[in-house]
Amino acid sequence: MAKTDELSKKYNHDEVENGRYDWWVENGYFKANPKSNKPKFSIVLPPPNVTGKLHLGHAWDGSLQDALIRFKKLSGYETIYLPGMDHAGISMQSKVEERLRNNGINRFDLGREGFLEWAWDWKKEYAETIRQQWKTIGLSLDYSQEKFTLDEDINHLVNWVFVNMYNKGLIYKGKQIVNWDPQQKTAISNVEVIYKDTPGKMYYFKYRFKDNKDKYLEVATTRPETMFADQCIVVNPNDERYNKYIGKEVINPVNGETLPIIGDDYVEIDFGTGVMKATPAHDINDFEIAKRHNLAMPICLNEDGTVNEMGGNEYEGLDRFAARDKIVENLKKADDLIKIEDIDHQVGYSERSDAIVEPYLSTQWFVKMQPLAKMILDLQASDDAIKFFPERFNEVLKKWMENIHDWTISRQLWWGHRIPVWYHNETDEMYVGVNPPKDTENWTQDPDVLDTWFSSGLWPMATLGWNPDAQEQNEYFQAFFPTSVLVTGYDIIFFWVARMIFQSLEAVDEKPFDDVLIHGLVRDSEGRKMSKSLGNGIDPMDVIHEYGADALRFFLTTNSTPGQDIKYSEEKVRNAWNFINKLWNASRFVLMNLGDDFKPMNIDEITNNANLSDANKWILSELTSLKEVIIPNIEKYEFGIVGRELYSFVWDKYCSWFIELSKVELNNGDSDTKQVLFYVLKEILILLHPFIPFVTEEIYGKLGLKKSILEETIDTTKHEFESDYINYVIEMITALRDFRASNDIKKDVHLDAKLSNLTSEQEQLINNHLALINDYLENFVNTKVDNNLDLTNKKITSIPVDTFFIEIDNATFFDFEKQLEELEAKRAELKQELDRSEKMLANENFVKRAAPEKVQQEKDKYQNYQEQFKNLELKINELKSEKN
Repeated sequence: MAKTDELSKKYNHDEVENGRYDWWVENGYFKANPKSNKPKFSIVLPPPNVTGKLHLGHAWDGSLQDALIRFKKLSGYETIYLPGMDHAGISMQSKVEERLRNNGINRFDLGREGFLEWAWDWKKEYAETIRQQWKTIGLSLDYSQEKFTLDEDINHLVNWVFVNMYNKGLIYKGKQIVNWDPQQKTAISNVEVIYKDTPGKMYYFKYRFKDNKDKYLEVATTRPETMFADQCIVVNPNDERYNKYIGKEVINPVNGETLPIIGDDYVEIDFGTGVMKATPAHDINDFEIAKRHNLAMPICLNEDGTVNEMGGNEYEGLDRFAARDKIVENLKKADDLIKIEDIDHQVGYSERSDAIVEPYLSTQWFVKMQPLAKMILDLQASDDAIKFFPERFNEVLKKWMENIHDWTISRQLWWGHRIPVWYHNETDEMYVGVNPPKDTENWTQDPDVLDTWFSSGLWPMATLGWNPDAQEQNEYFQAFFPTSVLVTGYDIIFFWVARMIFQSLEAVDEKPFDDVLIHGLVRDSEGRKMSKSLGNGIDPMDVIHEYGADALRFFLTTNSTPGQDIKYSEEKVRNAWNFINKLWNASRFVLMNLGDDFKPMNIDEITNNANLSDANKWILSELTSLKEVIIPNIEKYEFGIVGRELYSFVWDKYCSWFIELSKVELNNGDSDTKQVLFYVLKEILILLHPFIPFVTEEIYGKLGLKKSILEETIDTTKHEFESDYINYVIEMITALRDFRASNDIKKDVHLDAKLSNLTSEQEQLINNHLALINDYLENFVNTKVDNNLDLTNKKITSIPVDTFFIEIDNATFFDFEKQLEELEAKRAELKQELDRSEKMLANENFVKRAAPEKVQQEKDKYQNYQEQFKNLELKINELKSEKN
């Protein structure tokens, strides 16, 4: 069987991880078989933007997804993990433009086609970088299905969906107020606007009456540069202060034009001065007022944020903020400035360029959202609703859908899916079609492209090759759609999640996924968001170089709670490496003790042996208990719970205690112990594989079983034996070790111990295994049970274990104060546990809603704590009385 040198003496993550991924890919372990009879499980990778490298958030996202895929594969499912990348519209175009500028090139000199050549070169470069990072992290992606959002087949799909939605009246072209990015010179959607608290100023101006220039209305604005396009002054018709002025006229102080005073109940009587100016082309609320009152809607700003010809000779061409300063200066001189107030207010910034967004009247393409939002709301109210983890994010989705606005989908860019609309060069007739008109020379295509989220909203269908023209869909789509779970951050629920849902419902009348697992952000150790400005970003590749992909993955997955942020901690990554190292060393021990002639037996053959030792029974029972906890918790995406349970079992129960206890059996030549050591190690490797795939594959390869651990299946056979007394043994060993350490008692000092205060059940259990217990406690004590001890004997030191005591003769040592201090500390700990348990049992929600077995378990704990506390109180009082 195994040789002692088959695992190197020291765990080296570079040696373990190098080349392993290529081996998986070459052997087809990530390739899905849609014709398989196994149950199906599918995940689509949220496509990273080809604008740069993957960050720590991508590593977290991918590690969670890959853990689920590998777990399901090991649970007997046919799995597919679908890779791809996003063309990233505005962000990508700005990156390429920056590269062009650095090379002294203007994109307009290149023209559209020349610019796109540079963009595709960029995509090729960064796509390869991203693939290398997927490889380094260990994502088990089926590359045969890899997609890019600008692939030809996806472009066809996007065009088909656009045309189909247009024909249904769900897409329309119109002139509306949009969020305008003056730096990128394009419209952006509401969700691409980031609102920030920003210091600003509120300017109060005099709008003087036309028929009496000594009288004026006080009007406040934060954007004086839009005053050139003012169309009226608005007051509430029920405002007794101002309704008498409705129908009169005032003078616009910035250009001298006459403005009518109108009444509209949009104006709040108790807000501000109660008077507002309406600039319909530059404010969404003013736009709505203009539609109600048939006002003109002139635009006074250019697309780049400079003032246009409406500003006249003095202001035309000035940047909006320079114009603002000059307006204020001039109106102050003209005695038309009343005051300026410093304020903090919410200002919208473009997510991509960080430019301050300008509300701007523009002709764009829109998606009519009300009917699509209703589809989502109806779905989520049905029995077939998508399940959100945590559930509260379903409410977030519903609230957004209930307050939805039409979606601006056109972008004034060159990089992206060009809108499939053409205009006749002579008649201006509009043609909307999947394919261009036949006489293309007579038509000009719409220059705009679609919002990136329009194409990525089709991602689950696109990655599985859905073809709108096919009568029967391909085998991948039939087998794996809807996908099983979407794993993504809470910051793009509306950006992406909602759009995938309504795009899928509209196009194929099916939800795109069954579950949505929402996680938070990776923050730095101080809880701050990682950003370039703070310089606190962590490159996952640097972490992997230092500690390995397995250590990073174990940290990211097992510290994950649905919906919560995670703080990056190098110490925890180092602890993960130490955990893997512990597993490595334990595996070496097992392999070294198997012997060259070892042949693994079926677990049923092992457990049917009547002479199977209690230590072996104990670890098998504990393994069963472990699986009963972690398997359902993985299904609920509670990776934090899973991680703690795996860590505790592997580190404490297997590596520390079982291996130590097994040495007694191995010294006695017990072959069953070798079998159990081997079997439990194999199961540990399988259970850990989703989290630390590289090292588990490496160790598994030394077991002489199947070609890859990915060919294994988690064994759900239950092993339940009466071996609980081993837990007493472990507690006794721990207590005695701590006792020796705290009293500086060397191991070779002989200690005679007696056990007191045992229940009849405990007494019988321990007496039945006393010889074995003394074997396990070798070099510690000669243990006997004596429930008739004189507990007032001052020559005895009592060590609490569970509800009983180990009583040690004090002949060679005794520190009265220290002993009392330790017992009181133990009592304080127990008091905390008693209080916690008491509060939990007094909580009606817990008692009513928790599973009955969970409630009973807590009651049993509480009773046990009471018994321990009572015994400790007795012992402490006895010691105090002796002291006095």
